[in-house]
Amino acid sequence: MNVDKYIVLVEKQEEQLQFPHFNRKDAWDLGKIFAEEILNKNYALSVSIRLLNGLILFQYSPEGTVLNNESWMARKFNTVREMETSTLLFTLRMQRGKQTLENRVPEPKLYVTGGGGFPIRVAGTGLVGAALVSGLPGVQDHNVLVECISRYLKARDVPVIPEKAKL
Repeated sequence: MNVDKYIVLVEKQEEQLQFPHFNRKDAWDLGKIFAEEILNKNYALSVSIRLLNGLILFQYSPEGTVLNNESWMARKFNTVREMETSTLLFTLRMQRGKQTLENRVPEPKLYVTGGGGFPIRVAGTGLVGAALVSGLPGVQDHNVLVECISRYLKARDVPVIPEKAKL
């Protein structure tokens, strides 16, 4: 595995997937795209869209999801908010530096490594929220976020990590 290659790829995703604006209607419209994807692919996958202050603007948990998915999304949200990056990019950077949550954050139980949290950035403004999913393996969680946000933003040629990638 080439960690540096995947870091560059995820950095490119985050750069390309910036919003021109983000409000509650945008959260609703984006959330509907996530819900359609989850239903169409029959995923047991919870989704949440939150503002930086923690306010949940959209959340959906279909059949097959459990309360534990909510716990994971809360930890993913903390990671995105504190690190100002996707949970997968944070994880890859920690792998490159041979770090652990224990030596990186004050309360490791409140954070997570892996995929499933993606920053909502408004171009020219910065981080305003996070899109979160929980229920699939980490790379798949991340790819669902990238695919749905790309669809919402009508972004083309956004690179995707191969699901067979070992991260």
